[in-house]
Amino acid sequence: MRSRKAWSTPTDRDSNPRSAIGDRRSAIGDPLTRRTYPLFFAVLGLLLDAGVTVVAEAAFQHHLWERGLSPLADLAQIRVVRCWTGHEVMLSRRQRRLAEVSTRAAHADRGSFVTEDPQLWEAIHIDAPMLDVDTTDGYTPHLEEITTFANT
Repeated sequence: MRSRKAWSTPTDRDSNPRSAIGDRRSAIGDPLTRRTYPLFFAVLGLLLDAGVTVVAEAAFQHHLWERGLSPLADLAQIRVVRCWTGHEVMLSRRQRRLAEVSTRAAHADRGSFVTEDPQLWEAIHIDAPMLDVDTTDGYTPHLEEITTFANT
């Protein structure tokens, strides 16, 4: 195995367990996700093959991460930082972003607020070192510990 590392963080900076790149909506036909999902992992592969250390951030569910990362396993030492927060905090953050961030209009967020069941979300759980981070109020553990984990 080469010494390059790839870290995946399956949530955005506001701990939204559904990101700008995609999530379970890919199964129901989000056009943006259908186009960007294969490109996301193709770019990771290209960078890793060139010897670049990569931090990959997206809120894919487990089956999408597993499908995308499996072909890259020989190119990188994969480490996973799983960020999370409570469902109500997540919904509040998503609604705020939808109202304040114009680029969110490209995503199928609006219709999922009523129908989304947090029990259906399957977080990434691949065979790789993993650190869970609570982002409800800052970062727990703190950024220093997250950085140490990522650089180990």
